[in-house]
Formats: sequence, C-alpha cells, structure tokens
Amino acid sequence: RQYKNSISNFKNWEQKSHAEDWILYPENLSGRLSLDEVALSDGELYTVLTSKAAKGRKGSIVAVIKGTRSETVIENLFKINRDLRIRVKEVTLDMAGSMKLIAKKCFPNAVQVIDRFHVQKLATEALQDIRIRYRWEAIEQENILLAEAKEKKLKPEIEIFENGDTRKQLLARSRYLLYK
Repeated sequence: RQYKNSISNFKNWEQKSHAEDWILYPENLSGRLSLDEVALSDGELYTVLTSKAAKGRKGSIVAVIKGTRSETVIENLFKINRDLRIRVKEVTLDMAGSMKLIAKKCFPNAVQVIDRFHVQKLATEALQDIRIRYRWEAIEQENILLAEAKEKKLKPEIEIFENGDTRKQLLARSRYLLYK
C-alpha cells in the first residue's frame, strides 16, 4: 500500500483516468514495432504495440489498448504524434485483417511483416491436410487389397517399408515427424 500510495506516484499518474481502456508511451516508439493481441484474465483481449528496439525490456511497451476492434485501436494510436508514426519503418503482425488495417492506417510508411509463428502455423496446417488426405487414400488402397486377397483366398500383398511400417501406419505416425 505504501508503494502504491506514495512511492509509485500512482495517484498522480497522468494516464490513470483512461488506463483501463488505453495506455500510450509514445516515447517508446521506434522504427520497428510489433502489433499483437493478448488475452489477459477473464478472456479480456487487448491490442499491444511494442518496440523491438527495447528487446522486451524496459521501454518496450508503446501502447496497450482494450479490445481488438480496429476502429478503437486506430482512434487511440492516432493520439500519438503523426510525425512519430510516419517514421516507423516496419510493423510485425499476425495475419488478422484488423491488424493489417491498423498498421496501414497508423503507420503508413511501414512495411508489414507477418509474424513467423503464424506463417509456420499455416504451413503446418497445410501439411497436416495433405498427410490426412494421403492417409485416407492409403486406407482405401489397403482395404481394396485386403478385399481382393480375401476374394481370391490369397495372402494380401501390402507393401512394408524398411522400418516395418505399412504406408497407412507411416502416415498415421508421421504427424509429429513433419514438424522436426
């Protein structure tokens, strides 16, 4: 309580009146920024703008804005001096359309860079879809071979790879191998 009431200057903080909705630190703005959404307690979403120059240390936070609606975020980021905003050269963001709009409107001279996590996730999902499609084809092919062998009263000739797996087994177990 002593820290909050006297040492921290919280009662005299100039952003106290609007801190629940938005906080800006324009002095932390740099040429390279990151824009992302963060879920805090109770699922509340916030849009966070950080400076890459600070490398996650003191002075990283440029803005924290409640919600992810582009109109609200843009309105609050426009409170930062335009001359500072047009000096921004790069904004890293996820693939959400609202984030692209925010970056375009607020930092018109900045190049938009898609966050590698989201690119990697998209590529992983595409690989997963292909693996599943091939697995279903392998299951269907094996079922046909089994049915034909049963009909002819022969032992089915299912291809077995060097590791002892059939195509179906390999495709079933390869899910996590694709990402290493």
